[in-house]
Amino acid sequence: MTVEPPASGEPRRPHGPRDPGDAWVVAPSGERYWGRFGAAGLLAVDAERGVLLQHRVSWSHFGDTWGLPGGARHAGESARDGALRESAEEAGVPASAVRPRLLSILDVGVWTYGTLVADVTTPFEPVISDPESRELAWVPIDEVDTYPLHPGFAASWPTLRALLDARPAIVVDAANVVGSVPDGWWRDRAGAAGRLLAELTGLAGSGVPGPALELAEDVWFPRIVAVVEGQARAVADAVGIDLVRAEAAGDDTVLAEVARAAGAAERVTVVTADRELRGRVAALGARTVSPSWLRDLL
Repeated sequence: MTVEPPASGEPRRPHGPRDPGDAWVVAPSGERYWGRFGAAGLLAVDAERGVLLQHRVSWSHFGDTWGLPGGARHAGESARDGALRESAEEAGVPASAVRPRLLSILDVGVWTYGTLVADVTTPFEPVISDPESRELAWVPIDEVDTYPLHPGFAASWPTLRALLDARPAIVVDAANVVGSVPDGWWRDRAGAAGRLLAELTGLAGSGVPGPALELAEDVWFPRIVAVVEGQARAVADAVGIDLVRAEAAGDDTVLAEVARAAGAAERVTVVTADRELRGRVAALGARTVSPSWLRDLL
C-alpha cells in the first residue's frame, strides 16, 4: 500500500540528477512513503484569489486529482525550506512572494510530511515547471471542496481550512525584556537591543511552537513587532521583524501596536513584565507573557 501526503510526494519521471532524498521509506507494516528525509508541500494563500492548487498528471499516483505543490525533502532540509524549494521547482512560486504562517506536521513514526501555509505578500502567477503538473490554478477557498482532491489533501483540508483565519502576532516590549537580564545592558542600550533583535530574527525564521501561542498545529510564524525606546532607538533595523521606534513613552507605543494588530484581526501576545502595562494590554483583549517566556523560546 502506498500512502501519500497532500502534495505530489512521489517519484518523478527522470529529468535531472536524482537527489538522495528521492527514495521510498517503507514502514514495518509495508506502507511506503516518498522521501527518505520526509516530504513537504506549500499551501499558498492569496487574500483575493484563494489557494494555489496543482492538478496532477494522469500518470502520477491518484492522477487527475488536485493537491499541493511539494515533494521529498533534501538531507538536513527543514520542512519549511523544503516546501518553499519544491513549490518553486514545481510551480514557480517565488520564496520572496510568500510569508510563512504555520507548519502542520504529519508524523507516522518512520516518516513526516510538513504542510507549510504561507500568505502571498506579492501577487505572482504560477508556472508549470515540472512534469508532475497538468495545471496550476488559484482556487477560491469556498470552492476547494468542489474539486476532485488528492485523498491526502482532502483529509487534511478541513483542519487547514479552519486555521486560515488565525493570524498570531507577538509584540515585544524590548526595554523590559532587555532589562530582565543583568548583563550590563545599561552601558550600551542600543547594542543590547540589537542583540535581542538578532535573536528575534532567528525566532522569526524557526517559528514558535503552537502550544506556546495557545494555538493548534505544530509551528507558527507570527508577525513579530519589537518596540524600542530612548537610547535603544539608535539600533539598526532587523530582518524579518517589524521594528517600531517609540517617539515618546514605550508603553503607549506598545498599546498602539496592540490596537493596530487587533484591528487587523491578529491574535496578539505581548511580552512584558511591567505590571501596569500588562493590565492595560489585558483591557484591550490581548494576552501577556513574561520575558522568561520569550527567553525560553530564544
